[in-house]
Order: sequence, then structure tokens, then C-alpha cells
Amino acid sequence: MSNIRKAFEKGKAFIPFITCGDPDLETTGAAVRAAVENGADLIELGIPFSDPTAEGPVIQGANLRALNGGITTDKIFDFVRELRQDVKIPMVFMTYANVVFSYDAERFISTCKEIGIDGLILPDLPYEEKDEFLPLCHTYGIDLISLIAPTSENRIAMIAKEAEGFLYIVSSLGVTGMRNEIKTDLASIVNVVRQNTDIPCAIGFGISTPEQAKKMAALSDGVIVGSAIIKLLEKYGKDASDHIGAYVKAMKDSLKSKPL
Repeated sequence: MSNIRKAFEKGKAFIPFITCGDPDLETTGAAVRAAVENGADLIELGIPFSDPTAEGPVIQGANLRALNGGITTDKIFDFVRELRQDVKIPMVFMTYANVVFSYDAERFISTCKEIGIDGLILPDLPYEEKDEFLPLCHTYGIDLISLIAPTSENRIAMIAKEAEGFLYIVSSLGVTGMRNEIKTDLASIVNVVRQNTDIPCAIGFGISTPEQAKKMAALSDGVIVGSAIIKLLEKYGKDASDHIGAYVKAMKDSLKSKPL
């Protein structure tokens, strides 16, 4: 069984996204540990890329700050090795296909296995091209996590049938970022997913408040939050971990309360 499943075994999962190296790896480590201590069920770690096409300005800014600070994939691998000494919940990388290609796909994926990464999210990898990485992921026991967007329509069933780890349901068209409201008909997307797989699904993109999290969790198995956490890192820098801990606790508490 996929280790990622454990994140969804105790009710609705809260999944924070944190860009590695923004503003430095020491702060990333403190942020991850604060999130875990306050109820995060799975951690999504971003490996910065110079052209992050799926990201809005907030996470683009984090990528830029990390890259300007000298972050590299090797430094992130070493960081995760150290993090795994005490962080036991599932962790996945989110990055871009180019990062994996330029590092050498087999070397990248085998290192993920070695350091304790459970899955890989590549938002720019079309479903039709996932075979570029899927055999290697299977060889090393890494879940290649698929995304379903509002534009996926007639492909939702097909993507769901072959899903691994968890399904990342993109709440809105466009890039990541905080939104005042989410208008996509997510219930019908989740309904198609449920008919085709028993793999858990989590909704991400645009979720920033406990109220939004609660609504999204009522439809799915968990919520993913990135930009709101990155904004705390941008605002508080090296002192962000306490603020992130409090934020994660508030979000996690909202998932535990009964739907309105």
C-alpha cells in the first residue's frame, strides 16, 4: 500500500505546500516541523524552477528568492535526508519535468526513494506523456501523482482509473494563488473520480481560509494550501514558523469540525 494513503486515514487531510529554500533551508525546516506539530498530514515540498508555469505571483516569488539564495536540487535532497530523521509523515515533491530531466530522471527518482520521498507531482507533465517517468517511478516505489483540472472533462475518468497516491484536483482555472471564492463545479468532478477509483483526492489552488478549507473538505478527502503559507514566509522570513504553525492549526481544526 502507498505510504501516502496514511495521510488520509484519520479523517480529512491537510496538506501544506512549502517552497524549499525560501528564504533558506533552515527556515524551510522550521516551517515543515511547525506544520507537522500542528496537524499537517502530508507535506508537499516545492523544488524551485526558473519558469514555474502553474504558479501565480506568490509562489513564483518564492521560487525566485530560493534560486537567488543558491538553492539546488542536491541541497534539497540533503535537506530532506536531515528532515527525515524526525519528520515521519508522508512527503512529496512538487516540481517541473525539466528539473527531473536536467538532473537525470533515474538519478532523481532513485534519490527520492533513498531519502524517503513518497511521491512526485509534475504539473507541467501532460497525462498523455506520463510514461516518460511512470516506469521509473514504479521501479523505485514513488507515486506519480496526477492532477485533474476543470478542463480535464472527458479525461477525468481515465486519469482517475490510473491514479496513484492521491489525486490532486485543481479547484480553478489559471495559476495557483489565493481566491475570494471558488466557482468550479467540483462536486461533479469528484463524483466522476469516486466512480473510477478509491484513491483519495485532495483539492488545491486558491484555498486560503478555514471556511474555504471546510467547504472543499466536505467534497473531497483533503485540502492543499500553498500561497497562503508562502505569504507568511514572505512576510515574516526566518520568523515565519510560529505563524505557519498557528495557521496550520486553524486550518486543520476547520477540517475536524462538522460541515455546516
